[in-house]
This record gives sequence, structure tokens and C-alpha cells, in this order.
Amino acid sequence: MLSRLSTFLRAAPLPTPSSMAARVISRVLPSITALPSRLSHPPPHRRFYALASSAEVASISGRRIFVSDGGSRIARFSGRNGGVVVAAGRREYRKVRSRRVAGAKKSKEKELELSVKICLEEQLPEDPEILDITEIMRLNVPMAMKLALERLNDSEYTTRDTVITDVGGYENVELSVLFCNDEFIQKLNKDWRGEDHATDVLSMSQHIPELKLPILMLGDIVISVETAAQQAEERGHTLIDEIRILMVHGLLHLLGFDHELSDEAKKEMENEEELMLKGLGWKGKGLIHSAYDAEANGASCNHPSDDRKRAGSLRFYKPKFGYIFCDMDGTLLNSKSQISSSTAKALKEASSRGVKVVIATGKTRPAVMNIFKKADLAGKDGIISELSPGVFVQGLLVYGRQGREIFRKNLEPTVCREALLYSLEHKIPIIAFTEDRCLTLFEHQLVDSLHTVYHEPKAEIIPSVEQLMAGVEIQKLLFLDTAEGVAGTIRPYWAESTGDRASVVQAQPDMLEIVPLGTSKGSGVKILLDHFGATPDEVMAIGDGENDVEMLQLASFGVALSNGSEKAKAVANVIGISNDEDGAADAIYRYAF
Repeated sequence: MLSRLSTFLRAAPLPTPSSMAARVISRVLPSITALPSRLSHPPPHRRFYALASSAEVASISGRRIFVSDGGSRIARFSGRNGGVVVAAGRREYRKVRSRRVAGAKKSKEKELELSVKICLEEQLPEDPEILDITEIMRLNVPMAMKLALERLNDSEYTTRDTVITDVGGYENVELSVLFCNDEFIQKLNKDWRGEDHATDVLSMSQHIPELKLPILMLGDIVISVETAAQQAEERGHTLIDEIRILMVHGLLHLLGFDHELSDEAKKEMENEEELMLKGLGWKGKGLIHSAYDAEANGASCNHPSDDRKRAGSLRFYKPKFGYIFCDMDGTLLNSKSQISSSTAKALKEASSRGVKVVIATGKTRPAVMNIFKKADLAGKDGIISELSPGVFVQGLLVYGRQGREIFRKNLEPTVCREALLYSLEHKIPIIAFTEDRCLTLFEHQLVDSLHTVYHEPKAEIIPSVEQLMAGVEIQKLLFLDTAEGVAGTIRPYWAESTGDRASVVQAQPDMLEIVPLGTSKGSGVKILLDHFGATPDEVMAIGDGENDVEMLQLASFGVALSNGSEKAKAVANVIGISNDEDGAADAIYRYAF
């Protein structure tokens, strides 16, 4: 089973012989465990054995697909001529010869093997909790199969399809269980049911009674652990409880129960779910009962209608990039110059999944630290600290491993002198950025706003050009004026005056920056990547301004927010929603995993 899905699959990892071995489920699990109980009325000399394995995966060509959607709606799908064929390639798995557990006595009785294959979908990360659950399910699934098959003999249900009743004529009963995320199960639903949304469980029947095979191929149960986790939280279950409930539900579908047929069929399947869970000593009353409770409480499992993943769901996806470089103003910060709680959560979640979030900004490092402290994102376990790498002051100060400076570029003194004199002559405020300090020539409310609104260090007033320039290295200069004044007067003048000595760039409409020639945020990002031994192929970048253009061009995948400049939008791979709509968080959930 499952070979036609096998391009998407991997089996679970081999346990190592240690005290922690029980935490990890083997991708090839060749253990046979004798189950002492017998069928209620089995044929003579028949015993159950459980074979839990992820070894060779055989074909999947089922007759029916049953689907549960959030526990509240389960549909049944039949392909042409009653068949569904899931077409995909094969993947090779290691084969291990099966061996019985020590102490199992030899017997001349004919044994009925219960063969269970547990797989993880290829893009599902090896999350510790999921691996623990997979190991538990390796033992739980055969237990559920055994109980369900025993109960078939005494079943008095009138709505169940009785094509499977007596398993005495088979040598082996096979079942595959696949754990996946919403993206994978949504693709199955779209391809084979024409419904483009995720569900919690799919049952795909393999049984073809006309073939008279010695093996009863029950089929495949596909469980989205992502949806299961959300439902578990909503319903007060643990994740293992919810997965057990979904597995029992899927198993009963494969044995002929179908609650969509009628109210009576729903009642019978609900009753069997409850009896199964109680008989196994597991929590819950079943998926159908949970759906009733959810409807009564007004709860629903809301799945995104597009590629955006839910907050809290990134643990079920592998990252597409090793690094996310983020701008600050107009990107991570909303129009109030704050990091929203949604954006903070997205940054923490991406970082917890092993993605390195790196700030690339025109701001000074102290300004970024102050902003992130207010969002509880600064410090040793935060997104930024004094030991963090980062690109600051438009790429003119770059910090690498352990927060050590690896690059600095200063403006030519002649350019600095001319700009400072221009500021005094025209009474246009100017800020000189020198490492972690801000210097200015006179007081002005726009100078104050750079500290109160944009969180930059409070500007030190030094009324003389000579005094201001004495003993300091200036990385960049920032003119502050109205948007009209910048566009109509300041930018045209300084774009011409700097010539081949410096460049002008804008991050905000009411600010103009003078920076060393040939530098940019993008060049700072490239310097940092070289320091890490990384390549742009590993990078996703999010920005909004003209000063983000080179960074967006460099990255493998660039996102410009809709509030950004037309120049940034022109070079980005996609245009995201605005910063006031948590555009950076949306980009992380939509594109980074």
C-alpha cells in the first residue's frame, strides 16, 4: 500500500539502542507481537499477530475514499467504476527481515498477521511529539485492528457494508497509516474529491473481494496531524487522544461503516466508535460525538482558503529558507512604529523552527533593540541581542557571529561637511549617524520625532560643524523635511551634488539619506551571507522601501508589502498585504514554510 503516494512519503526513523529508543519510531519496524485474544468465533488454529512496519510499501488502488472534515462533515467519494487510483511514483525503503519477539513460542497453528505500516509524509518535520505519537501508534493501531475485527463477528448493525465480515480466510490483514500536514491532505482532497480544503482524516479502501486474495488489504488512513492538533486544542484533548479518535474513525470506515448514508447509519457508527474507544481504554467518545459537541459549542475548524498557514502550525512544515531578512520601518513595524502581537508571534514561530531571522534596516542597532524589547523579542532567546548578526544603517554597519562588527563604511568627510553647512544655511534639520550615536546641529521637532516615533538614540546637539565632525566617523546623513520638500528640492539638489562621491536613497517620503557610493542594504546582506558561508538561494527577504530594492533582488524570494514603494514592488517576487495588516507575518506563514 501507499507506493503511489510514496514520492511524498518517508517512513519513520530507526530507533537507536538506548534508554531513549522508545521516543523514535522506526522507518522499518519489523516486529511481530503475539496478541493472546482470539476472534469471538475464529476458524480453528487461528491467532492474531501484529506486524508493525514501514518497510516495502505496496500499491494503493482503492475502491472508496472516506473523508472527515474537522469532525463535522464526512463525505464519501467513489471513482470511475467504483475505483480510485492515486497516481505517483515509487520510493525505495530499506527492507528488514521480520523476526518474532523473544519468547514467542513456536506453534503449528496458522497465524493471522496484522500488518501495519506507519509513514510520515515527506514534508512533515521530525517533530519530537509527532515521533513519540508515531511510536505509540505503532502499538495502538494493531490493537484497534484486532478489536475491530473481533467485533465484526457479533455485529448486529444493519447499515454497515458487510463485504468484510469473516477474516478467517485470510493469511494477513494489511493497513497503512500516513501522518501528514494540511497542505498534503488538501492536495489529496483537491485531486480526488474536487474539494480544495484540508480535512482531518481520509480513509482510502483497498479491499477488492472479487480478487480472492489471501491478504486482506484494508487500505490507507491519512491523518493530518496539523488539523488534529487544532481540534485537540479546541476539544480539550491531547494530540495523541485526537489522533486515536481519528484513526478509529478511519478504520471503521474501511470496515464498512458510513455515517453519511442515513441518520441510522450515523448513530450506528457513533455507537461503534464509542464502544471501540472504551474497549481500548482510550479517551473520547468518537469523532462523530466530538462533532456534535463542537457544533453545540459553536466551534469549527477553520482552514485557510489559500496557501497561508495558521499561526501555530509551522511545526508541521519544513522551512523553505534558512534565513529571513526583514526590514523594520514599513515592514515589521506598522504605521504606529510598533511590532504587532501577530508579527511577534510569527517571528518567534519561524525562529523556533530553525529559521534565522535577521534584521536588515536603516536604523541603528540600539533603535532596533529598543523596539524589540517592547515586543519581548530581545535578549538571548529573542530575535535580536547584542550577540546577534544584523545589517544596520543601510548596510553600512554589519555585525556577524557573536554580534561582532565585520563591516563598516563611512561617508567622505567632504560630503559630510557640505551637507552640514547646507543644513545650517537652509534651516533644514539633519542627523549624522555615527555608529550607535545620532548627532545634529540644532533643535527641531522633526529631530525629536526621530527619537520619540522611530526609537533612534536621542540626537546630541552640537552647534558647530567643526565640533560635530571632530573625532567621529559618519556612516550616513539623514535630512528631515516634508514629503514635498524632499521630492521637490532636497533630493534633486543632492542627487546632483554628490556626483560620484555618494548616493541618495529614501526609506520614507519625508526623509532623504546620503550614503557612501556603491553601498546598500543588499550589499550588507551579501557581506553577512559570505560571512556565514551561505548563499542567496537560502534567503527570503521582506521589505517595502526604495532602500530594500537590492536586498529583494538578491534574495531567492523577495516580498514587497503593498504599502511600499513602486520600485520595491517592481523587483519583488510577490506583493504582500500592508504592514498595518501584519504583512510580514502573513508572508512568513504563506511563503517561508
